[in-house]
Amino acid sequence: MTKLRLAIVGAGPAGIYAADILLKAERKFDVSIDLFDQLPAPYGLVRYGVAPDHPRIKGIINALRDVLDRGDIRIFGNVRFGEDITLADLKKHYNAVIFATGAIRDADLDIPGIDAEGSFGAADFVSWYDGHPDFPREWPLDAASVAVLGNGNVALDVARILAKHADDLLPTEIPANVYDGLKRSPVTDVHVFGRRGPAQVKFTPLELRELGELRDVDMVVYDEDFDYDEASKAAIASNKQVMVIDRVLQAWRQRPSVNNAGGEASRRLHLHFYARPVEIKTDADGRAAALVYERTRPDSSGGVEGTGEFREVAVGQVYRAVGYFGSPLKDVPFDKRHGVIPNHEGQVLQKGSNERVPGVYATGWIKRGPVGLIGHTKSDAMETVRHLINDQGSWWTPEDASEEAVPALLAERQVAWTDLAGWHRLDEHEVALGAPHERARIKVVDRDQMVQVSRGE
Repeated sequence: MTKLRLAIVGAGPAGIYAADILLKAERKFDVSIDLFDQLPAPYGLVRYGVAPDHPRIKGIINALRDVLDRGDIRIFGNVRFGEDITLADLKKHYNAVIFATGAIRDADLDIPGIDAEGSFGAADFVSWYDGHPDFPREWPLDAASVAVLGNGNVALDVARILAKHADDLLPTEIPANVYDGLKRSPVTDVHVFGRRGPAQVKFTPLELRELGELRDVDMVVYDEDFDYDEASKAAIASNKQVMVIDRVLQAWRQRPSVNNAGGEASRRLHLHFYARPVEIKTDADGRAAALVYERTRPDSSGGVEGTGEFREVAVGQVYRAVGYFGSPLKDVPFDKRHGVIPNHEGQVLQKGSNERVPGVYATGWIKRGPVGLIGHTKSDAMETVRHLINDQGSWWTPEDASEEAVPALLAERQVAWTDLAGWHRLDEHEVALGAPHERARIKVVDRDQMVQVSRGE
């Protein structure tokens, strides 16, 4: 019987789902799968992109763990594609590769002052508070008033972590250095800006509702944002999710803290709608000092238009949460405009000619862009795997497809890779660190330490 030796680059949900779906699929050949990831630990965005106070979402790890613990998928962690192992290497040892590398960079926002000191991408901040090993241990939380640009779930995550009291994060898996940084934060006001109205936001009701449950944090909304046009009224009447969001916001309007009218909390979280950011003003030292925004209003086609009225809010830091963006991979076609690998239903295409690249596939955010929830990744992987199975005639013919070839290659290159048993060691170590403090775990943040614990060194 023919055997498919498959490499998957990226051990987050997209890569693990693709492996699981292929192993369970109806096919006429055996399958052997190796997962590669640049990080020493698996699970990608679930471990390093979901806020620590969202254990329900992080619970997805349990399902992913069940897939890996079956023992029919090998993991090679701490292996950088393009450096430790290349596309040419994969062609020598596999029949095909699926890239599932996600999107971890911030999308650009082209406004004056965006590069000022104190202006950050939300993705970098998320990586810091989630203990990503490739980001600095310290974060300059030194502003009393902060702006967050965006109206999606990431914007609300960033705003919530900034506004929440650090002690309220202690029961979670928040790294020790992150707790220390947030504990010292002088923040009193977090302002979230979205260019459209309350009925057009991209966040979910659950994310929004959580904001109103923060201890010692007043929610501030502004009456002028709730003069709904007919399109907004129709959206509220016809869409249950929009209706729930409106109900939450309307309840907040009745609170005494609305419009700064006498809330007693030590911190405030402001939601500004119909507010299009146009400039970050700086002080004499080049630091962010204020956000200038233009008031918008609904147009006649479901969007918004500028009113010509400009306002300014004093802020010492700005976080843009306007989307994620994919990163190019060495020797793999890449669409710089959209931040994805060009593809047709997961079959990778040459940039420009749109000809298929045999043996190369994509799934997840690097395939479709950073849209959709983690659940969408399953159907995405099904589509890619279906083509992989049907494309048997165009698979690569490897020189050495033996199971021993890749470990030998990595050892020769002195790559300190981690495996599934190593992840179990790291997992148990982190849980043990948290136990004396009645915490779920305390993450190990340093890459070298992660590797040492994983490898039992």
